[in-house]
Amino acid sequence: MHRFNFKNFSFQTFYLSKEICNCPQIPEVLLTIKKLKTLDILKDILEISISMKYGKRILINARNTNFDEIKAVDFLEIVDYDPLKKVLLVMGIKEPLIETPIHWIIHHARDEVKAIIQINNKIFIEKFQKKLPITNKEYQSGTLEQAKEILFKLRNNKMVGIKNQGLLFVGNNLKEVEDLVINKFEELI
Repeated sequence: MHRFNFKNFSFQTFYLSKEICNCPQIPEVLLTIKKLKTLDILKDILEISISMKYGKRILINARNTNFDEIKAVDFLEIVDYDPLKKVLLVMGIKEPLIETPIHWIIHHARDEVKAIIQINNKIFIEKFQKKLPITNKEYQSGTLEQAKEILFKLRNNKMVGIKNQGLLFVGNNLKEVEDLVINKFEELI
């Protein structure tokens, strides 16, 4: 294990490997990003997180990803996460998103969830406030408490608003989630 570690307020990261991710699901994620960009869905978005379950791991984009020039180097494989110790085990080069633990917890708590797209933009929350469930409280991003409330709101839904943060979409595959995002954003037009 490499001794590189990245600390933030929610978790500590240990890199098992500091090599470019070569997960076979990267091309599928790149196609989804290209489609969302073509439809101008990513135009005014502050930050987006896309993750897919990959065996017991998850594939997720890294922090500060430029979606106009995204490459394999911009992805991480999350090998494990311990929510009690707040330790993330990662393979990849870049730093993880603050939302990474939320994605890990959702993927592992709900077997049917194989893909997640999270779009952080407070304006979208205001526009969809009456159209989908929204978390009751505002939590620090990436915390276990936030994950619990998101999971509670997702129990009968595939979309949830995260109070003062953004929207989270889940599905059985990336195409299903991509369609949810596109349909929801077509409502804005």
